[in-house]
Amino acid sequence: MFGRAPKKSDNTRYYEILGVSKNATQDDLKKAYKKAAIKNHPDKGGDPEKFKELAQAYEVLSDPEKREIYDQYGEDALKEGMGAGGGMHDPFDIFQSFFGGNPFGGGSSRGRRQRRGDDVIHPLKVSLEDLYSGTSKKLSLSRNVICSKCNGKGSKSGASTKCAGCQGTGMKVSIRHLGPSMIQQMQHPCNECKATGETINEKDRCPQCKGEKVIQEKKVLEVIVEKGMQNGQKITFPGEADEAPDTVTGDIVFVLQQKDHSKFKRKGDDLFYEHTLSLTEALCGFKFVLSHLDGRQLLIKSNPGEVVKPDQFKAIDDEGMPIYQRPFMRGKLYIHFTVEFPESLIPDQVKALEGVLPPKPSMQLTDMELDECEETTLHDVNIEEEMRRKQAHAQQQEAYEEEDEPHGAQRVQCAQQ
Repeated sequence: MFGRAPKKSDNTRYYEILGVSKNATQDDLKKAYKKAAIKNHPDKGGDPEKFKELAQAYEVLSDPEKREIYDQYGEDALKEGMGAGGGMHDPFDIFQSFFGGNPFGGGSSRGRRQRRGDDVIHPLKVSLEDLYSGTSKKLSLSRNVICSKCNGKGSKSGASTKCAGCQGTGMKVSIRHLGPSMIQQMQHPCNECKATGETINEKDRCPQCKGEKVIQEKKVLEVIVEKGMQNGQKITFPGEADEAPDTVTGDIVFVLQQKDHSKFKRKGDDLFYEHTLSLTEALCGFKFVLSHLDGRQLLIKSNPGEVVKPDQFKAIDDEGMPIYQRPFMRGKLYIHFTVEFPESLIPDQVKALEGVLPPKPSMQLTDMELDECEETTLHDVNIEEEMRRKQAHAQQQEAYEEEDEPHGAQRVQCAQQ
């Protein structure tokens, strides 16, 4: 059936770890694991790696289905089916479930380890005004809670039986033969018990949760958005996610998503505001009102005789974003000025401006020198579009040159003798 037999080390190592033969019974495995696990338990000064190997070996060999796969195809087949870690359970969980408590007396350093439920992540859209002034939002959410009638047992009597389909593991393993010496092992949740590992008699099911152990509950959460919070910042409600039996409840996490603002841009604790001046305002002075994020009206004006240059920045201290958890401290408000020039001037305007503006630099050229110069014509151009067009042309030209090269041609470099 297979092209080659598994290596001896592939399907005997687990037996060697437990110190039993390949014909060992379940009782032999239990005795061997119990003795070795107590001896190598980290709480008794044992080797943690040896303790982990013992748990892994016992988990495989104590499961008839896994043991059969291991005996036929070896350790690699289990790893391929379950991932590099072998999909094994926590060794301390196996030890606890095997002994039903702490055999050493007193409190274990680990105690009972419970699975942690998944966190529930919700995006929360907020405006820049919300982050500036702070706000609160009430949100209604549905979640699963432990059924109060059966206390999460799922049955009226509190009894349940081990699922025959998965032997109480909650997972099933299926094998596909891909070819000679090749198999694919897949692990999937048991559909008979919905991955719980146990089944409940139809007549014994809890009338409130119908055997599901949980019921849905609606809850209103008030999310407090503090001043100065950042885009992407998380607001966590511990233990408010879905409840499940024998599970530590996860958290509900809201992730702030800041909406774009038409006027302001935020960078850290600073704000940036765009404002356009006419040429007259830039040269002769300006005054305008800025509506801030909290509704205040700020009067922005230039100093007498001050000239604002195109693309210039000016700053106002303590008018930026409040600093998170220090709301009385603020960053800076930067104003970026764009100067709008007129499209053209009539001759009278040119003469009037020349009379008040600094004189143009003089050009000392004789008539003969001017006659020797060539006349040129300036025209408007969109430089970004021009550069994109040139780049596209260069890439197209490069592609043509590559197509013209003969296939297999090699560059030869002459070595100097």
